[in-house]
Amino acid sequence: MANHASALKRVKQTKKRRLRNKSCKSTINTTVKKVCSSLEEKDADGVKTYYKEAVSRLDSAVSKGILHRRTASRKISRLTRKVSELPS
Repeated sequence: MANHASALKRVKQTKKRRLRNKSCKSTINTTVKKVCSSLEEKDADGVKTYYKEAVSRLDSAVSKGILHRRTASRKISRLTRKVSELPS
């Protein structure tokens, strides 16, 4: 365990950031699952709204430094490909 003040502070900051990152990643996974479930149900309106929300959350995570930009780009690309297969 950390012994000096700066190390104790770093431990607290790391814990806070880890929880924030975990929460953000969890919401991203939830929105991606909502897109996939809407695709299975062939709910075009749901797909559009959840897709837009998922892309927005992924971009937000990149700007906050939670996800790498290429990781987010790959996830967005895969989602876009699935959404475009849905007949309008």
